[in-house]
This record gives sequence, C-alpha cells and structure tokens, in this order.
Amino acid sequence: MIELNIFREQKERVLQSLQKRHVSDAEEMVAQTIALDDKRKALQAQYDDMKAEFNSSSKKIGQLFQAGKAEEANAMKAQMGDMKEALKQLEEEQKINKEALEAQLLNIPNVLHENVVAGNGEEDNEIYKNHEGPLPELSDDALSHWDLAKQYQLFDLELGVKITGSGFPVFTGKGARLQRALIQFFLDRASAKGYTEVVPPLLVNEDTARATGQLPDKEGQMYHVTKDDLYLIPTAEVPLTNIYRDVILEEEQFPIKICGYTPCFRREAGSYGADVKGLNRVHQFDKVEIVQIQKPDASYDTLSEMKAHVAALLEDLQLPYRILRLCGGDTGFTAAMTYDFEVYSAAQKRWLEVSSVSNFETFQANRLKLRYRTEKGTALAHTLNGSALALARIIAALLENGQGPEGIRIPKALVPYTGFELIERP
Repeated sequence: MIELNIFREQKERVLQSLQKRHVSDAEEMVAQTIALDDKRKALQAQYDDMKAEFNSSSKKIGQLFQAGKAEEANAMKAQMGDMKEALKQLEEEQKINKEALEAQLLNIPNVLHENVVAGNGEEDNEIYKNHEGPLPELSDDALSHWDLAKQYQLFDLELGVKITGSGFPVFTGKGARLQRALIQFFLDRASAKGYTEVVPPLLVNEDTARATGQLPDKEGQMYHVTKDDLYLIPTAEVPLTNIYRDVILEEEQFPIKICGYTPCFRREAGSYGADVKGLNRVHQFDKVEIVQIQKPDASYDTLSEMKAHVAALLEDLQLPYRILRLCGGDTGFTAAMTYDFEVYSAAQKRWLEVSSVSNFETFQANRLKLRYRTEKGTALAHTLNGSALALARIIAALLENGQGPEGIRIPKALVPYTGFELIERP
C-alpha cells in the first residue's frame, strides 16, 4: 500500500507509474485518494476541536456544581447531550471515510522504480542479461519433458488427474528423488548465504494474504477454504514476510534473511494451450523462497545480491538462462521492480520462467505495519523476495536439456543430493 504522503509529495511520480502500468483512470484515482485523505484530516480536526470543547465543558460543569451553581451546571449538562450526539456522528463519518480510503489504497498498485520502462506486457520486457554463446541443440528424436516422464516413469500427469485433477503431477521413483534433491540443494545454498530456514504454515488467514498484497489483487488465483476462511499459499513469500507483521525492528537487526521450502498452490484460472503442457504450468508445485527485510537505503544493493544468488544456482545446474527486467505492464501489483529468470528448454525451443526477484520498497511494509527505529522515531522497512527456485520448470529443463543416448544426465552439483549421475534409458 502506497504511503499517503507520497500521493502529495510525489504526485507526478505516482501518475507516471500508473501510466506505465496502463491504469486508464490514473488521474481520477490519485485525485480521489487525495480528496479522501483531505476529508480524513478535516474530520479529525473537527472531532479534535469538538472533543476539546466537550472536555472543557465537562470540567466547567464540575466546577459549577462545586460552586453550588447546580441550575447553571444542569443547563450546561443538557446542552452537552447534543454535543455528545454530534461526536458520535463524527466518529461514524470517520469510520466510513477510513474504510473508503483503505479500500481505495488497497486497489492502487505500487509505485514503479524510475528505471522500469513502460510496456504492455511480457513482449516489452527488457533483456537485462542475455545468455552468452549458442543455445543447446538436441537430436531430431529428442523428447519433451512430458514424454520423457512417461518413458522414464518420473512423474505421472494422468494419475494426478485421477487423484485430484489437471495440474497436480505425481512424482515417482527417480523423479521424486530429483525433486527432493533440488529442494535440499536450494536450501543448502540459501543457508550458506546466511538465510535462516523457516518451515511456515501452508494455509494463511485473510489478514496475512492482504498484508503481502495477494488480496484483493489475486483473490481469484488462490484456493480458498471457505468453511475456515483460510487460503492455500501461492508462495512462501506470504507466510514468511508476515512473520514480521506488526513488528518494530532495531537497526542492528538488518538485514533479516529468511528462506523456506513449501508446496505452492495456484488456480491459474484461464490457462490453456501448448504453453501449459506438462510441468510448464501446474496448480501445485514446490519452491524454495528467499526473503529479505532491509533498510531503504540498502534495498537495491540487496536486490542485486539476491539476483546474483539465483544466477549462481542456475549456473551450478548448467542451465542456459537469461534475466529480464519487467516493464510496467508486466510488473506485479505489489512490486516496485522485478527481475525474471528464464531457462532455455532445448526440446521445446522456448524460454521458461523459473524465478522472480522483486523489491517491494515500503508497499508491503505499510500493509504489514513493519517498521524500524531511527533517531527521529520509526520508519517503514523495505521487503524483498525471490524464487530460489521454483522446481517444476527447473525439472522440465533439466530433463529436456540433459537427455542423451544413454539417458538423462544429472548436473554435477546435484549428484551428491540425488546419489546418481544418470537416469538410465529404460
């Protein structure tokens, strides 16, 4: 949620950001927000003045009674009934205004960093770092990962349909072991970089989902357990970041670095076609998430550090990758700047997104009420997170790029975790 003072002090920046995101009613949106805030201030001033007058009159009534002027005191007391009713009315107006202002703020996306370019969608994203050298080429008889899965019995999509529905793969044998190996590999690398591992709940309440921006923006993409009013997490970012909701940090605690492995659940409503075949897009997938909480003046250095961490993982897995800086039209609702990592699928001859690394600046912290102490009082912290990494498409790329005459070759860095170098051809 954007800080209210930014709408006044950096109005043009907010408008430019909304225009980069192609928000059609940007001018009206900002004007309504400022008008609601003006009304909030006016109501508060009116309430404070009336409350002060009420308190003063109450004190005077007590003095009149003490002075034996009961008739005058009772007359003033009768007048105060009207003032009390007026105060109640003001309180109700304040409540209505507060709810309207909060609803307005909850539906305005974060202010983009100045380096984020305008653009309509993924076709306009900047290539921040391209893959160097030729892309891998496979033989004419190379298979897609979903065909390899059948041949090598690594995961079963049809069995997942039987048990749950489309988009819930069942991993078996060496496919299951590869999945487990990747999780441990990612966690070990995060631990070596100073991240503290956390095992969070997989279900969160409405307050938690709202605090990180999943509600109301992505309500239709989350699985909702209606009887208990809980949501299955779309990413570990949600519970991990909410650990620090309503917390005031000390400066010496920065940076806070936590990570966690969780299954993730996304409805992915409206996803059809070849791009969603196999593991390209599923409703349940495993992911290791890294989260940092940082002081504002250090958060973009931290973003670079997190970006380097993800790049190192992909290099160790020997996967060709590129980094995109998302344009305004493709940047998520809560992010100020996002870098996407894509790996090359040699069998599909296309790039697959496997990670997003984002700086949210104060947007999430404002919802979380996450602050830190300074010499002048308290200030909002910056929050950042990144996928390090999402497993489904990583497995797809490893299977497709690693296939050869003898079977599917495992990257050297993973061998200590899998216990085998090759998934042998059946």
